[in-house]
Amino acid sequence: MATNSTRPRESVRGTTTPPDDVTTALDAIRRIVQALRVSARSAERRLGVSGAQLFVLHALADEPANSLNDLAARTYTHQSSVSVVVDRLAKRRLISRSRSPQDGRRIVLELTPSGRSLLRASPEVAQIRLIHALRDLSRKDAHALARAMSHVVERMGIGEAPELFFEDGSAAARRRNRSKRARRVSRAR
Repeated sequence: MATNSTRPRESVRGTTTPPDDVTTALDAIRRIVQALRVSARSAERRLGVSGAQLFVLHALADEPANSLNDLAARTYTHQSSVSVVVDRLAKRRLISRSRSPQDGRRIVLELTPSGRSLLRASPEVAQIRLIHALRDLSRKDAHALARAMSHVVERMGIGEAPELFFEDGSAAARRRNRSKRARRVSRAR
């Protein structure tokens, strides 16, 4: 584990939270992240789309979205994050963007026949299971979890707007690295 040499390393001992609670919380987070990661890899391997892209396709399965903001609300994320995913799906012709007949300023997003076909062949999406599990919590438990996780994020200093779960930033990084390697190899020849 890398540490910042200019900042003293914080001890994991001496906290006020009982160690069993910390272990239980960390184990739960690990299981959730692992399920999301496995789901994302499965989607990418089987279908050539990221987990986030598959999640967006599922969000559009029942009905078109009347706007990016509508789709962002359905995916519980920020409009700017879902916009990137929509662009990628539209380029692959898995979704279409068209002007709303009711309001020409709005863009309607819907699955194309290719998107529906891909969705029929898709593996389970862990994001959907996670959302259902969170929705099944009592109002009190959901509020306590939201408050506690927000506090953890704040204490960790990672408050910037997140992307959708497992968007293909890692795939993009791999493509960039492959491209860099290819350029180096071609220059070496």
